[in-house]
Amino acid sequence: MIYIGIDPGKLGAMAILWEDGRTEVIPFYPKNYVLALFKVTNTLNKNMCKCCLEHVSAMPKQGVTSTFNFGVNFGWIQGILDAFGVPYELVRPQKWKKEFSVTANKNSSIAVCKRLFPDVSLKRTERCTKDDDGMAEALLMAEYARRKL
Repeated sequence: MIYIGIDPGKLGAMAILWEDGRTEVIPFYPKNYVLALFKVTNTLNKNMCKCCLEHVSAMPKQGVTSTFNFGVNFGWIQGILDAFGVPYELVRPQKWKKEFSVTANKNSSIAVCKRLFPDVSLKRTERCTKDDDGMAEALLMAEYARRKL
């Protein structure tokens, strides 16, 4: 079974927990997501894959343009999952965060992720010096999919 977690948004990420124990975290970029899902669906039967997609909504005091762009990204991710036939479940942030006792503080996601996956880099690029909370949250959602879906 392959488990996928996706933190939608411009600074989000996709995490894949492979059957053989490998862990892959991919920063959001449409071409990278397409290549990753192509690899997943060619590796095994689509029914052997479970995806946790964070069910998000507009934030208070968020601008109209940024809300629209966020919605476009979210819809694109749903569309690409449907196009590849990857089954997914929309999970509210409160639900998956409760599983790991993660708070609204983004650093808590990084701390929990580092405890569970100490060998995985949470840096968006090789040049980054700071761990990325979007990558940490995507990996935690993949782990949530493994535990609950």
